[in-house]
Amino acid sequence: MPPVSELILFVLALAAAGAVAGVLAGLFGIGGGAILVPVFYQVFGLLGVDDSVRMHLSLGTSLAIIVPTSVRSFLSHRKRGAVDMALLRSWVVAVPLGTLIASAIAAYVSGETLMAIFAVIALLIALRMFFNRDSWRIADDLPPNPVKWLAGVIIGILSGLMGIGGGVLNNIFMTTHGRTIHQAVATSSGLGALISIPGLIGYVWAGWGEAGLPPFSTGFINWIAVALIIPITLLVAPFGVQLAHALSRRQLEIGFGIFLTLISLRFFYGILG
Repeated sequence: MPPVSELILFVLALAAAGAVAGVLAGLFGIGGGAILVPVFYQVFGLLGVDDSVRMHLSLGTSLAIIVPTSVRSFLSHRKRGAVDMALLRSWVVAVPLGTLIASAIAAYVSGETLMAIFAVIALLIALRMFFNRDSWRIADDLPPNPVKWLAGVIIGILSGLMGIGGGVLNNIFMTTHGRTIHQAVATSSGLGALISIPGLIGYVWAGWGEAGLPPFSTGFINWIAVALIIPITLLVAPFGVQLAHALSRRQLEIGFGIFLTLISLRFFYGILG
């Protein structure tokens, strides 16, 4: 075990990450997972968690934390009337199904594979945000089923493999189909619940009985980290919601791009380093 002074620093780092994640949950509708995953990966490494389960544990713990954060952000956005409830209802089965598929995949792939998936998808999304143009629209409205249903499954799979609430992926899906970035962000906050709840269950199953997990872990969920960060993210999420409605569409897109590029570079460094 590390010295007490180092443990205190780890706790403070997690608390700071929780505050940032909560603001991001409201600002971008992302549930905060995209920042928590790399932070958890670093902290679990410093605590001596085995590399074979380190990334899996980061993803599962992130999804567990997204559950209340997403619900809180969703309720705040819904009060403003910006959430597309029809889209969420149409994805009640599709998105959780995709997330459970992702949990099954995570049970059989390496940590480096999960890191590579996270980094590549994050970088592609960032590039799209930087160079986004209205002319990139695929259609003026969301597609009918089964295309829309399949999109929900794919968003669930990719989000489950990244430990995120699906916001960044849903934002691209909605904005390329004629919806505003503000409606996309608001709807994404509700999508987080459809991903994180089955994701939590799936990662508990995927990691059940795995060797090398730290104390107070159930499968790939570490409950100490969950208990520490959830209160902080719940407290600060509404501030992110207020900020989201004060910014322009282009400002939100550039913010997405910068944020995701930094996260992607961090994981590429972890893979190649």
